[in-house]
Amino acid sequence: MRSNPTGRQLRLGTELRKLRERAGLTSTQASRLLGVQQNQISNVEAGRAGVSPERVRTLACHYDCGDKALVEALSGMAAERARGWWEQYRELLPAVLLDLAEVEHHATRLRTAVTVHIPGLFQTTDYAREIFRQDVPEMSPPDIEHRVSFRVKRQAVLYRDSPTPHRAIIHEAALRMKFGGASVTRTQLQHLLDMSERDHVTLHVIPFDAGTFPGSGQSIYYSDGPVPQLDTVNLDQSHGPAFLDSEAQLDKYRVLLDRMEASALPPVESRDFIHKVVQDL
Repeated sequence: MRSNPTGRQLRLGTELRKLRERAGLTSTQASRLLGVQQNQISNVEAGRAGVSPERVRTLACHYDCGDKALVEALSGMAAERARGWWEQYRELLPAVLLDLAEVEHHATRLRTAVTVHIPGLFQTTDYAREIFRQDVPEMSPPDIEHRVSFRVKRQAVLYRDSPTPHRAIIHEAALRMKFGGASVTRTQLQHLLDMSERDHVTLHVIPFDAGTFPGSGQSIYYSDGPVPQLDTVNLDQSHGPAFLDSEAQLDKYRVLLDRMEASALPPVESRDFIHKVVQDL
């Protein structure tokens, strides 16, 4: 029995519960169909107990789920046993940050929109360190370094053999905020330009001249799953990431990101814009 299920284990349980409820079955009825105790169904849905891929397919059959792609995606989640590199930080960082790294690791595409900070996966170490220095309450130097090293390791999804496609929308305000001074900002923006030249990175800038736009004032981080039902939205808040995954929420943030991208400059013009900001420093 798991005492501290990961975010991905919780998500698998949640999705199985959704399938059961759509089928109009109680957990007691589902347990009878499987010939198990009712608490076993409850523990699986709460992420406290594992479930085999075969059992996931059996449950989906009993729940009359005809979405083969979703069933196979859930079976794949159930087959995972090894824990990732982020586990080495379990005693050092809040569990929700480890869940974020886990979501990123499994994402098929990443989309982000920011108005004040450069997106975390594109941050340099000096820039990230300056951001963490401003946290309230103030973090100790070792805690700051743990955060910085964790953020840098998260960036591996952009450098692996099959890097995750990343579409980023950055407001001009984030480009002009001089976190750490002009030198740190210049290095950060040059790194951003270098990343924008990679085939799997698409960068859009929303200039001040664009005026108001949908989603202004929010930091949105959208991770595509193997099927749309398993997408995840992360909203960056002062107390840590907040994950959303209901169908209505996913639809809302897909539309928001599409509209924000429509308000932004195309990739080539965005790079030219960043070059100009660097020259102004």
